[in-house]
Amino acid sequence: MNALETMVKQLSRLPGIGPKSASRLAYHLIKTDPHYNQLLAESIATIQDLIFPCSICGSYTETDPCPICSDPNRDRTLMCVVEQPQDVITIVASGSYNGLFHVLGGALSPLEGIGPDKLDIANLVKRIDEGTFQELIIATNPTEEGDTTAMYLRHVLKGKSLTISRLASGLPIGGDLEYADRLTLARSMRGRVNFKE
Repeated sequence: MNALETMVKQLSRLPGIGPKSASRLAYHLIKTDPHYNQLLAESIATIQDLIFPCSICGSYTETDPCPICSDPNRDRTLMCVVEQPQDVITIVASGSYNGLFHVLGGALSPLEGIGPDKLDIANLVKRIDEGTFQELIIATNPTEEGDTTAMYLRHVLKGKSLTISRLASGLPIGGDLEYADRLTLARSMRGRVNFKE
């Protein structure tokens, strides 16, 4: 195996990158500025040394605690529970939420051997017991695993003096009904809101 084939093989291991995309990337790297390639290589080589999970919320950070957990201007009565660290960035970028976060590290999936013990649920319960939270927003993905995780969290937190909500899911803005799949349409129907004045 030559150097080009090795690079294509390694690039194709990245999520969302198939053999054709990996090949295009490899050829691009061959033609690009060597200085850029050096910077890219250094960034990849040091990323795990520089970025790590926050000891409080589990989001990726370069400082501990992370900027969100240490920000005194965030609403400490709200906690949003997400599956992965990248979900925190997505929600923060929306500009629609100013509370704290908790990263579970995945979703329940018995078929893949991911049970409650593999997720950071114990720390979540501890944070709720020790904090001043009034509402917990479950923002797991609208998948079977995400729904199962949300139901499990609701069960675990039953009896706590806490409002538990779940992100709405359904039709996207600008979407047409004719293109919606049955599951999305069913979720939209179940999650409908009162439109009366």
